[in-house]
Amino acid sequence: MKPQWLEWAQKLQAITQNGLAYSENQFDIERYHSLQNITAEIVSTYSELKHKQILDLFTGEVGYATPKIDIRGAVFRDNKILLVKERVDGLWTLPGGWADVGESPSEAVVKEIREESGYKTRALKLVAVYDRDRQGHTPFPFHCYKLFFLCELIGGSPSASIETEEVDFFFEDNIPLLSIGRVTKAQIQLMFEHYRHPDLPTDFD
Repeated sequence: MKPQWLEWAQKLQAITQNGLAYSENQFDIERYHSLQNITAEIVSTYSELKHKQILDLFTGEVGYATPKIDIRGAVFRDNKILLVKERVDGLWTLPGGWADVGESPSEAVVKEIREESGYKTRALKLVAVYDRDRQGHTPFPFHCYKLFFLCELIGGSPSASIETEEVDFFFEDNIPLLSIGRVTKAQIQLMFEHYRHPDLPTDFD
């Protein structure tokens, strides 16, 4: 479960963002900006991020606050799962990222896999929809949903990208160190279960 400070910070940020989206009174707007600054201080105090980094993230979010959507794709070949190594932390993850406006979920996962690994795929099944905060990931300032798809490999070749430095397939008993902010070992195991048993229902929390 997420730490209490993070739950408070996420709720405060949502209140602040919604307040700034709808307030017309200048005094209220100033109060919401002050609250946003305090919320950034809370997050920076309990995390490794600097206050300005957090505040920049918060001020970049406008309009009514809703959960962000993170898309991940599980691709298999010869009983191995496709993973990519992130440049930012040197750890491995399922290819994926934030869904973009104008994309369907299946379009988003196919695009992310191609951009991060070089492989062409087709989305077959929505494996899981999770609340990120309930999955054992490292803390993140915003509330997020994670969508996991089982995808079929249809072409392409391994290719690194701006975000990834290595691409490889791994057996279930030989998974490398994972980027826990993006994917957990339990989620990888679930992908293997759905690969072996494609009739399993979609999992959700």
